[in-house]
Amino acid sequence: MNSRRDVESGSGGTKNTNNYSAAGNSSSYVYDADNHRNSWLVPVFVVVNVVVFVVAMAINNCPKNNFGFQGNCVAGFLGRFSFQPLRENPLLGPSSSTLTKMGALKWENIVHQNQGWRLFTCIWLHAGIIHLLSNMICLVFIGIRLEQQFGFVRIGLIYLLSGFGGSVLSSLFIRNSISVGASGALFGLLGAMLSELLTNWTIYSNKVMALLTLLIIIAVNLAIGILPHVDNFAHIGGFATGLLLGFILLPRPQYGWLQQHRFPAGIRLKSKFKAYQYILGIVSLILLIVGLSIGLAMLFKGENGYDHCHWCHYLTCVPSSKWECNNEN
Repeated sequence: MNSRRDVESGSGGTKNTNNYSAAGNSSSYVYDADNHRNSWLVPVFVVVNVVVFVVAMAINNCPKNNFGFQGNCVAGFLGRFSFQPLRENPLLGPSSSTLTKMGALKWENIVHQNQGWRLFTCIWLHAGIIHLLSNMICLVFIGIRLEQQFGFVRIGLIYLLSGFGGSVLSSLFIRNSISVGASGALFGLLGAMLSELLTNWTIYSNKVMALLTLLIIIAVNLAIGILPHVDNFAHIGGFATGLLLGFILLPRPQYGWLQQHRFPAGIRLKSKFKAYQYILGIVSLILLIVGLSIGLAMLFKGENGYDHCHWCHYLTCVPSSKWECNNEN
């Protein structure tokens, strides 16, 4: 979002296309765009997701394992890499049994077969090539910029933990179907973008427009999740996890702290972060630990999320004349 590229200027209000600049306010932040880190982790994530999908298609081997009940394999010229019949999988991908074998999120396997690893493996699987491409395009546009600004460690943690948080919430509500995809992790990056904007509020110009733009993007994506067969619980869980992690991992230091080496000897050094940044980080850490602990405890006890939130089915499917909703939609 270009509206976040320009930072408050203390006097003339001029904009510099190469640098974030701030003057006249010692608590503002100076950021040099030329010091962007190279992004390598996000491209690696993209490659891993693509490779896992190719492996899934090879294992699926539609020509050998399809019995024709749902129609013929799609793109049969691809041989064992051809897609399941469209009636079975309209997203051009493998069968649900193949995805389950490879680590899809499935409540029964997690709770009754102690396969908690599925909470992580499911974020690397995709239901079809359409699903894969849409997620990878989003990952490239969102993830690379964040990695360049904050480094691979922090963005990698946000991506993985957000995917995990989305899986936990999804498992609490979806019992009779599988769930796969990196959407929870991607929503975590969106949540982190929002909290980064809020915790570093003072350094941005056009901040209200930036906030409105980001909120619209988030709202539209969450609204898409109310369509049937879309796991909006993974989206919400990932977003909430990423939002909290952004307050913890993405605050920017004060300008005065960065420039302290220029101060005369004897000048008292400023705190690295502002008081409200510390408060937001501590509160977010507590909420994250408590939330994930409660979610995991409920999950491994076999509790149904709908028993504690009877209206939550509206978060993932809104009834319409075009489709029906139940607790598994």
